Amino acid sequence: MPPEQVSGAQLLDIARRAMLARGLEPDFPPAAAQQLRGISAPAMERGAQIRDLRSLPWCSIDNDDSRDLDQLSVAQPADGGSVRILVAVADVAATLARDSAIDAHARVNTTSVYTAAGIFPMLPERLATDLTSLAENAERLSLVVDMDVAGDGTLRSSDIYRALVVNRAKLAYDGVAAWLDGKGPAPPGLAAVAGMAQQLRVQDGAAQALKRVRCNAGALGLTTLEGQAVYAGATLLDLRPEEDNRAKELIEYFMIAANSVVAAYLERRGFPSLLRALPAPRRWDRIVQLAQACGERLPAAPDGRALSEFLVRRRQAAPAQFADLSLAVVKLIGAGEYVLKQPGQPTEGHFGLALHDYAHATAPNRRFPDLITQRLLKAALGGGPAPYAADELRTLAAHCTAQEGNAARVERHVRKSAAALLLQARIGEQFDAVVTGASDKGTWVRISHPLAEGRVVQGFARLDVGDRVRVQLSHTDVERGFIDFARVGGVGLL
Repeated sequence: MPPEQVSGAQLLDIARRAMLARGLEPDFPPAAAQQLRGISAPAMERGAQIRDLRSLPWCSIDNDDSRDLDQLSVAQPADGGSVRILVAVADVAATLARDSAIDAHARVNTTSVYTAAGIFPMLPERLATDLTSLAENAERLSLVVDMDVAGDGTLRSSDIYRALVVNRAKLAYDGVAAWLDGKGPAPPGLAAVAGMAQQLRVQDGAAQALKRVRCNAGALGLTTLEGQAVYAGATLLDLRPEEDNRAKELIEYFMIAANSVVAAYLERRGFPSLLRALPAPRRWDRIVQLAQACGERLPAAPDGRALSEFLVRRRQAAPAQFADLSLAVVKLIGAGEYVLKQPGQPTEGHFGLALHDYAHATAPNRRFPDLITQRLLKAALGGGPAPYAADELRTLAAHCTAQEGNAARVERHVRKSAAALLLQARIGEQFDAVVTGASDKGTWVRISHPLAEGRVVQGFARLDVGDRVRVQLSHTDVERGFIDFARVGGVGLL
């Protein structure tokens, strides 16, 4: 079928059916729509427990088209070179009652699903992009994570409280990054707010200090590429990689710091919590082999600091190949999971971030674990009992992990369907590829133009993650998201 005959609507239909097949709900039930009709305005409260921080120069930095704004940030220089960093998180729990119809739908899916055909939001659009969003120039309730960060990036003290805030500037990653790097003008939203330019410089400096601390602790600095669909009207044009930049780093390291503070706060208050865990790599031996192919040595046992230092050196030595190396390492490390954390009990920690306790708390419009954590926080702040018992949290942790995996499979399926659409007229062409998966279930490779992943159906013997190989496109199936390759060349390592 010619590409012009395959519309975005057909990809959307593929996405909907893929969600249903994976136990995800693409549509909100009638009861959720009825509940939504009864929500006429953003939640609003006043009182001694809610601070008035509307006058601060808050800003959001997100994707160009994002309207479900979960967090704002502001930074204030303090004595001795330290910086006070405030992260305001949308108080979604103030609007969304537990066990309501909308909450029940969110509990089923546990996450927004971002496909090449469109977004299936966890919460109704009117909530996530308006009433529970930290929208520009709108007064909103929030939970604020208040952190005093020393000049060297170490956390000196922290606090969490409720506050009323106003987003003074809705900014986008690419525009802010270009400006920070001196490669572009100040974005209009930045230029329109007095003092915002200096504010962002302070935020950027603090984020880079936080990054140095995390890297020194052994956090892994990886560059992962995901194909982002590019459309002209309803016609799919390309799958292009969305690359990291300095503005994304700013938000990333603020959120890592804030989520760590949340986990520590709940522990101090004696509350159970949902933590994000990532065990040490099961295939560390293959990571050691990849390092050896680059002329480097890693310890025989998993060592986050040694791996982090190796990745820093490879980024500097071979920047053009670093994304492929990163992908191989990500695949070999495996996926994270949600786990129950009981007060005083140890957890496995997060290998990739080099953190012992780490929560997800800063995206309650998009992830159900963050909404659970927010309800726990508000109970702790208010002096009430935990709204979830330990057994329920354990069940929710397993469910959220499973549904996150299902959402990722749906996103991957639709991305492959989109890639199959782009490649269907190129049967017989050859591509340079990197092996991204190798198991009893099959061997997969990724090509770069378009950014796409497919299965090696001929010549896959002895291929392993991280190998470079020449392949020929032999078959595509848009409906099933199948892209098949045959190996036609020798093998090399990254």
